[in-house]
Amino acid sequence: MPSVPDTLFYALALIGGYLLGSIPFGYISAKAAGIDIRTVGSGNIGATNVLRTGRKDLAAITFIGDTGKGALAVGLAFVLLLKADIQTRQTAMALAGAAAFLGHLFPMWLKFKGGKGVATFFGTLFAACWPMGLIAAALWLLTAFIFRISSLGALVAAALVVPLAFLLHMAPYPFLGMALFMAVLIYIRHHENIRRLLKGEEPKIGKKKKA
Repeated sequence: MPSVPDTLFYALALIGGYLLGSIPFGYISAKAAGIDIRTVGSGNIGATNVLRTGRKDLAAITFIGDTGKGALAVGLAFVLLLKADIQTRQTAMALAGAAAFLGHLFPMWLKFKGGKGVATFFGTLFAACWPMGLIAAALWLLTAFIFRISSLGALVAAALVVPLAFLLHMAPYPFLGMALFMAVLIYIRHHENIRRLLKGEEPKIGKKKKA
């Protein structure tokens, strides 16, 4: 591989990851069906809120798109840096994933008002280190199955995936840092959900919510 400063790789990973993450699949899919998702339920552009429209197909498209863009950002960094040393490659992958996550939260196309990042969180983890993604998905599924509350599942997964991955030695430090960064932002973005959870007012999966 030609001698190129690592900082250039990292800058490209950040820019490319952010642009991919900024694609608002929830907004686009709902708009194509004549719905402005920002006027539905919580106004969030994520799959959970899209589901409140009653359109499971749109929610599925949103989930696949939001998950896929995080995975694609990480995957592209991996492919493009196959010949780089492992530390550079892993760092670029982590930066691309974190940037895609930021892009979803703050998309330039929607005046930086995006989603809460849960689907992108899962996609990024699976692409960077599939055991971490599997743990996060299992935690979400178990919590959501028991309590029927999507946000609670996301919060539990975000809180536990990094400590478990660290204790089980299943991920390198760049990926742990990326996951921790996303987990912190998930909690920040879910501050209203946390308040409703404490009051017992958080809507359950599939339940429509008034704007």
